[in-house]
Amino acid sequence: MDIIANYGTTLVLVAALFGFLMAWGIGANDVANAMGTSVGTKSLTIRQAIIIAMIFEFAGAYLAGGEVTATIRNGIIDTNAFADTPDLLVLGMIASLLAAGLWLILASYFGWPVSTTHSIIGAIVGFGVVSIGPEAVQWSKFGGIVGSWVVTPAISGIIAYFMFISVQKLIFDTDNPLANAKRYVPFYMFLTALVICLVTIKKGLTHVGLHLSDGEGILLSIAISVALSIAGWFYIRGQQYNPQDDNKMHFANVEKVFGILMVITACAMAFAHGSNDVANAIGPLSAVVSTVESAGQITGNSHIAWWILPLGGIGIVIGLATMGEKVMATVGTGITHLTPSRGFAAQLATAATVVIASGTGLPISTTQTLVGAVMGVGLARGIAALNLGVLRNIVISWVITLPAGAILAIAIFYVLQACFS
Repeated sequence: MDIIANYGTTLVLVAALFGFLMAWGIGANDVANAMGTSVGTKSLTIRQAIIIAMIFEFAGAYLAGGEVTATIRNGIIDTNAFADTPDLLVLGMIASLLAAGLWLILASYFGWPVSTTHSIIGAIVGFGVVSIGPEAVQWSKFGGIVGSWVVTPAISGIIAYFMFISVQKLIFDTDNPLANAKRYVPFYMFLTALVICLVTIKKGLTHVGLHLSDGEGILLSIAISVALSIAGWFYIRGQQYNPQDDNKMHFANVEKVFGILMVITACAMAFAHGSNDVANAIGPLSAVVSTVESAGQITGNSHIAWWILPLGGIGIVIGLATMGEKVMATVGTGITHLTPSRGFAAQLATAATVVIASGTGLPISTTQTLVGAVMGVGLARGIAALNLGVLRNIVISWVITLPAGAILAIAIFYVLQACFS
């Protein structure tokens, strides 16, 4: 308690700095989840991807980031176990932020698409075990989260598989693929917009004071989605399509139509990513701030300070712009050959899975969700379409991440204890 009383402001400032570093690492590494497929299919340039992500990553973090934040802050360890030693909770959360942030930046430097969720959860579990003991970890909830790392790639893979199969049946395997692309792509636009609008309106906008009933939220989501699909219908028909392009690359004009759709799914994925993964940075930061502000009282349902969500959103965007290119290349081109139609199926499946998880408060790994979706698209063309060597390396990096976060957090926790004692 003496540490909080004597160094409260310093602890909050240090936590904010390390939270920003963690958000930076999230942007640098997980940008591939939001934009890798769009850049890999050449639907967007890197500059365009960064601009889109700046807008939608920040919007997702600010509008819909609160649900998962509560799980990271209170759901991994039993904060009540620190009632008599709140100093340990504060130092441990600060250590977790720095440990996970350092690991993510290192992984981003080498182009490894690791899980930010693994990083922070491993770090929190590590300090919890050495500070209080294994009883501090809520292993039942931890087990559910670990289970989601297996279930969510499978869900996104299945959705992506059947989404791409539907594209093949309705468009590519027909006598006039371009005409059918013009006909059905607006419907896919509607689906994409509906997924993101439902979660945004029902879960996110309470942060800005807008409360809608379930019926109102559904009606507004449908209205926005219909408007977007109509606008897409007119835009697609207003584009110029050169039949000669199909001689150079089969279905070039059809892929051009899907390139338009990739921009929509990129926006949806960026929003979904921001809403879920911002919690990995601001959940521990929120725990530190609330504990210091309450003079060491551990509160289970503390209010998230107004500046925390924007801090996480800004950090994600800056990390994305400065260090995201290497991981983007790994995911966008390394796992399987992606075209706009395949990238659309993977992105929509990932966005749907992530926003559903974000709305229910379950912190999933967007890295694993996207890889599962890309695998699902690849499997629709056969196992030979997948680069199994790249997939093996990605899985190994996932396995290393959780213990790496735990070991770093434990070491930093002891250093912080020595500094503030």
